[in-house]
Amino acid sequence: MDVTPIVWAVSLGLVGALLVVDVAVVGRRPHIPTTSECVRYLAIYIGLAVLFGLFVGLAWGADFAGQFYAGWITEYSLSVDNLFVFLLIMSKFAVPRQYQQTALLVGIILALVLRGIFIWAGAAAIGAFSWVFYLFGAFLVWTAVKVGREGESDDDEFKPPLLLRLVLRWFPSTDEYHGVKLTVVEGGKRLMTPMLVVLVALGATDLLFAFDSIPAIFGLTSEPYLVLMANLFALMGLRQLYFLLGDLLKRLVYLNIGLAVLLGFIGVKLILHALSENELPFINGGEPVPWVPEVPTWMSLAAIVLILGVTTIASLWKVRRDARAAELDAPGPQDDVPLTDVGPGDDPLDSERVGGQDRVELRSVGSPEDEQGAGRAVDERP
Repeated sequence: MDVTPIVWAVSLGLVGALLVVDVAVVGRRPHIPTTSECVRYLAIYIGLAVLFGLFVGLAWGADFAGQFYAGWITEYSLSVDNLFVFLLIMSKFAVPRQYQQTALLVGIILALVLRGIFIWAGAAAIGAFSWVFYLFGAFLVWTAVKVGREGESDDDEFKPPLLLRLVLRWFPSTDEYHGVKLTVVEGGKRLMTPMLVVLVALGATDLLFAFDSIPAIFGLTSEPYLVLMANLFALMGLRQLYFLLGDLLKRLVYLNIGLAVLLGFIGVKLILHALSENELPFINGGEPVPWVPEVPTWMSLAAIVLILGVTTIASLWKVRRDARAAELDAPGPQDDVPLTDVGPGDDPLDSERVGGQDRVELRSVGSPEDEQGAGRAVDERP
């Protein structure tokens, strides 16, 4: 795939312009985006990604377009997992909702910068050493096993990464938000605001997720241009997706399992690719392994869509099933009324035996029977 410097410049320039517009809108007026605003922006970003894939297909062929779509969908799914952690961070530090847009935007920009560095380093390593695919594949398989052992995504506790713990230990901070300011002077001392702490947490989380996402997409395409653009398009609509889904992300209870299968599939694909281009002397005498199958792009794309589709459907089905079970187990109004056993003879006026069962007849005060009884009582007085 031959990408000219002009194509690189135009592509990065358009993406940069979109980010500048996004920053200008959020920076000018921090606010809580409406549902229609989120849907509108998200549709624009997804539409741009689809159009870019069509452009790649027209310019370089359908196979490269499939590689882009496979990488974009994979990065998007991993970004959703990243988004769930963002949600925990916002809840942990009680970020006011009108400032969450700014925090998310800065976090996404940090993710773009960090992933750009990882993409450059990964492309350089792959270009120099073909055995790097072994490392990437083994790392993804290990990550898949680790993520799969976590099971259902029901852990609502945010575990601060090492970088955040060090920052909190070394630098004094205040507990109050001061708009979107990162530092404030109190008592003659400059203190960090919670907003800066949140940005550090988001940046550290981006760094950890980059270790998974970059090897994963290199398992689908080895073209740095497609790797970078897939990451850019996957991160563009992340902020709108956060506000659009919100707590609905917690319904993806099988997200960890689905991502584990996805990462495991890509890891195995990477190892197979490394075997087909083997240069290590202790494997097959330093020669490529001829019998190793090559997974085509269309199969990778179909597997990714299938894995994520099954994960989503199974998650929603389980949430609905659990909700119905909870409704059935919930006590009804009749369960709140204490039951009292009444035997025959407990009430000589109103209790009688009917069909082997006890029946209690309750009369209201002032009924005709009561009036007649009262009359008889009056007549019988001496």
